[in-house]
Amino acid sequence: MQQTNNDKKVGFLHRATRWIWRKKWWILILLFCLIGGCWIFSGDGEKSELVSMAISRGDMRQVVSATGEIQPVNTVNVGSQVSGTIDNMYVDYNSKVKKGDKLLTIDPTVLQATVEESRASLTSAESRRNLAKSDYERNKILFDEGYIARAEMEQSQATYEQAEQSVIQAQSQYDRAVTNLGYATIVSPVDGTVISRKVDVGQTVAASFQTPDLFEIAEDLSKMQIETSVSEADIGVIKEGQEVSFTVDAYPSETFQGTVRQIRLSPTTTSNVVVYTVVIDVDNSDMKLMPGMTAFVTIIIQERFNVYKVQNAALLLRNFNGIVEDAGDATPSTHLAVLRDGNVVLVPYTKGLVGATETEIISDGLQEGDRIVVGRTGQTTSATSAMVQRGMRGPMGGGPR
Repeated sequence: MQQTNNDKKVGFLHRATRWIWRKKWWILILLFCLIGGCWIFSGDGEKSELVSMAISRGDMRQVVSATGEIQPVNTVNVGSQVSGTIDNMYVDYNSKVKKGDKLLTIDPTVLQATVEESRASLTSAESRRNLAKSDYERNKILFDEGYIARAEMEQSQATYEQAEQSVIQAQSQYDRAVTNLGYATIVSPVDGTVISRKVDVGQTVAASFQTPDLFEIAEDLSKMQIETSVSEADIGVIKEGQEVSFTVDAYPSETFQGTVRQIRLSPTTTSNVVVYTVVIDVDNSDMKLMPGMTAFVTIIIQERFNVYKVQNAALLLRNFNGIVEDAGDATPSTHLAVLRDGNVVLVPYTKGLVGATETEIISDGLQEGDRIVVGRTGQTTSATSAMVQRGMRGPMGGGPR
């Protein structure tokens, strides 16, 4: 009996399989129709949904970002005009100095010997000058009385004048030797802080061909400056007196302020980009900023407060097809399609500040709660695609803001 039931089941499956095989084309056509109907129905449903974005109120500002190095406003390099071995050092890094304070001395032995030699040469020249003067005065009297010839008198006069010039030359050499001896003591030319010391006691200073740098003195560390590079694409909006904010890695949670003081007209080219140097004044009264720090600068070009603004992607709509039945002469560049109380209203507008992610909307026809229509879910404009990918749909079939 069980075998008979199994035979019946096998027979039924065999007959069903043969029937499906004979009717396979009809079944396939029916499946295609069902799939097509579902797809069309789904597409119609999407086309009825408007994609919109919120129009918000807030502050906006246009900025230019750059980086630069913090440096003292005035830095003086102190060098040596004479050669020799450093004998004594009176200052070190971070030393506070006044104008005229002694920084170091160079061994004066050789310079002192030069002074003594020059003094001896000057004394000898003065003696020769005095002798030549006496001879000239005596010969002049003898010539007047007719005892010697004019030629002899004129010869003594020339000898006296040459001796006088020799004294002047010797005096100049002596003065130079005394001055060089004074250069053996290096003093500070300004009030400031020693930020760099490049020599040590016992080191030989050679000033034969160029002046060696010994110290670097910052005149006033309470006033600093930032030299930052701005590309030619942004330099047109930079003006003297603009406010600047910047941060440094040493104080990541603190923002410092500055002011644009100078835009240097000499350009440089870096990686095929023409850049200009912008100098920014910084108040460093609290002495937090140190020379050499890297500043991340934001130059504030314009600011707007409590204005209407939208995401930049909301203004990519190309036309009002499928959104407004009769737009007339209105275009997305002159009017906004605003979703208000379930209806689409065209509102004239102009663009204000354009930032990296948001654009200011200037219009008298906007109201609180308005949303800008950027398309329908069935359209393929750039704005619609961007909004759908982000999940930003309006109240008419839309999701959250």
